[in-house]
Amino acid sequence: MDQSAPSRAVRRCGAAVWRLARRSFTLDARSLAAFRIGVGLILVADCLLRTRDFRLMFGADGIFPPDTIRAFHGTAAKWSLALLDDGAWCGGGVLAAEGLAGLLLVAGWHTRAATVVGWAAVLSVIRRTSPAANAGDMWLACQLFWAMFLPLGAVWSVDARRDRHASGAPAAACSIATGALVLQLAAVYLGAGLSKCNAAWLSGAAMSHALSIHDHGTSLGMMLARIEWLTRGLTWLIPVAEITMPVLLVCCPGVRVRTFLVLAFMLFHAAIWLTMSVGLFAAIGLTAWLPLVPGAVWDRGRLAHGRLERDTAAVAGLGRTASAACGVAFILAVTSFLHGLGLLGSTPLPQAVSAGIVAGGLEQAWSMFGDIPAQEQWVYGRARLADGRVVDLLRGGRPLEPERPAGGFGSLPHHRWHKFFWILPRPGVRMFGAPAAAALARDWNARHDATAQVRSLELRFATQSVTAPDATLRDMLVAAWPPRGADGEGNLDRLLQSATDGPEATR
Repeated sequence: MDQSAPSRAVRRCGAAVWRLARRSFTLDARSLAAFRIGVGLILVADCLLRTRDFRLMFGADGIFPPDTIRAFHGTAAKWSLALLDDGAWCGGGVLAAEGLAGLLLVAGWHTRAATVVGWAAVLSVIRRTSPAANAGDMWLACQLFWAMFLPLGAVWSVDARRDRHASGAPAAACSIATGALVLQLAAVYLGAGLSKCNAAWLSGAAMSHALSIHDHGTSLGMMLARIEWLTRGLTWLIPVAEITMPVLLVCCPGVRVRTFLVLAFMLFHAAIWLTMSVGLFAAIGLTAWLPLVPGAVWDRGRLAHGRLERDTAAVAGLGRTASAACGVAFILAVTSFLHGLGLLGSTPLPQAVSAGIVAGGLEQAWSMFGDIPAQEQWVYGRARLADGRVVDLLRGGRPLEPERPAGGFGSLPHHRWHKFFWILPRPGVRMFGAPAAAALARDWNARHDATAQVRSLELRFATQSVTAPDATLRDMLVAAWPPRGADGEGNLDRLLQSATDGPEATR
């Protein structure tokens, strides 16, 4: 018997896997350039959008006081340049750095340095305002981390024009970093899909609840939520697509399959943008697919027997040091993902491993919309003004609607408020209740005259089941201003004052 036959079979299998990996993880330089421009535009947009209520979000006496946010994180590994000083100027400087990095990425000027600055700034801003951040923000931070190891400025950039006399620019890139970027995309969808394997999604009702304006839906989403056959079909289709896609992405790298996946999931994120209030998540998802655009698409759609056309062109890799650093980070990210799925047991990871994951911003928790309870929820800020009016401070001072405020969460100023007040009732986040109430009252009073000053404010969160017609409405007091003393001081005055406002005041 030929003893070498098994070894030859192993070598052939290994060679086949290696060829598949090269095809799956080779990314066209033009697709990486499009990704660079998309990420740059998101950084600029994020910087500008966060200026709308800068002092409330970044001020030392705002919604997220520095000491409170540090206690919320609970570990020095969750560093933030925006917390080097308690003054708002520090957060403002980091936010400005994010915007500048975005502009440099769009232009492709000093691309590598701009990517590093963009990653550090994004992670710092996220951690300075953690309760108002969503999964899209962390996805952006992960994309920027792997992007630091990629030749984003090889084409369509100022850097490329400046270096046009150097040796030819690579037509594609294939390295640990490109593999990590592709697998990061796969992990996001796989994690989201697996989290949806529960009764809410199997029942076919999850999407109709999620598209309500009293959950995450926009006005268009609310309209679509009333079409039962559509929402039921989407409820079953979305988890299947999210779980199947990573397999196709890695195992079927041909042009036709990959082009189909890119178009399908870009349309998916465009639909999310129109129907759900999730901030920049949809835009970040759209951008995440740009590196996967096959080179044939840029070559006017010419297909090369179902293969990526530029496989034989110059391919950029990584040096030893960069490969080692990226490899360590990749192992940490995979560990985080597997631990989150419970595949490494329920015990916490070793402290050094956990600190490394957190320090790099490589946490892999992607259970977006996995748990969608069959209920509606809303938040309101019941404020009594000096002239006797009772208004909703969270909605610009419009008359108070304590039950299902018109517009739901979409009637709040923007998605950051939606996210923050959505999770504020949770035990680990309640520490921000008192600072939030005080900051909102202080901000309102600074912008209004004496007759419209806030005298008292209650932040309340209400829920009601949508499956039981006679379900009890639960209305929770999350925070109050002026603060109520532990001995009850001020509570009687509030009760007597509330009694004059009618039954809705004490709901």
